[in-house]
Amino acid sequence: MRTTLVTSRANPRVKQLRAAFGGNAKLSGGLVAIEGEHLLHEAMRSGLVFKTIFLSQRRDAPEWVPGNVEKIELSEEVFASCVDTRSPQGIAALLVPPVWSMGDVCPPGVAGGKAPLLMIAAGVQDPGNLGTLIRSAEAFGATGVLTTAGTVDEWNQKALRASAGSVFRVPVVEAGAAELMTLKARGLRLFAAVADDPLSPPTLPIAAADLSQPCALMIGNEGGGLSPELLALADKCITIPTPGPVESLNAAIAGSLLLYEAARQRAASQQTTNN
Repeated sequence: MRTTLVTSRANPRVKQLRAAFGGNAKLSGGLVAIEGEHLLHEAMRSGLVFKTIFLSQRRDAPEWVPGNVEKIELSEEVFASCVDTRSPQGIAALLVPPVWSMGDVCPPGVAGGKAPLLMIAAGVQDPGNLGTLIRSAEAFGATGVLTTAGTVDEWNQKALRASAGSVFRVPVVEAGAAELMTLKARGLRLFAAVADDPLSPPTLPIAAADLSQPCALMIGNEGGGLSPELLALADKCITIPTPGPVESLNAAIAGSLLLYEAARQRAASQQTTNN
């Protein structure tokens, strides 16, 4: 059942929802805000815990929403003041975000079972690019996504929408040089994606790199690429051949192509093993 219609923007729960949409973890109580029936349904089927669902006057709660979740009705004006989309869908929620660790991204014992495949978003500042990388990571079977300092938060609203719900299921963990060194010590190879530049050190085309082994694929900042420190950690620099006259690829496109190639190689390797 809904509470009494809320018509004030100063309502404490409205302020909490607005803070969550603004990325203010302190004022939101550590909760994350999502909007739209698709994202709510993705979060629900991913097992996330809903604290409150907000509905505009023109919306009813979907049938799949548990009856024990608190529901608050907002006037159209108040609802629109909280969300950051131009055409609000009339349904939003506050939920508890998943907490991941390095153990989730790369479980101990990489030698056995499925070879870990990680995507490292290094200083990726565009939220749409990060969200797309997370979505592609899930699509192509990556173990998880690592982010370095300077990378946009995965719960940024644009990143969340670009992930299309994958952020609810794909472990995303911040990592520094020490964590990357630990991964290397445990047998993962680090591949740095760079542009094919005749003046740069030799690179390996992605089709020639062995991405079926435990590995992590590093994608750099949209403008500056990977830092010298990260390039120094890489076992090999790889590139995506582009016959067309373009200088470089968008970070999300490049990362998605790398993940696809890794998935293709792993499927081929598995088929060979089975035969």
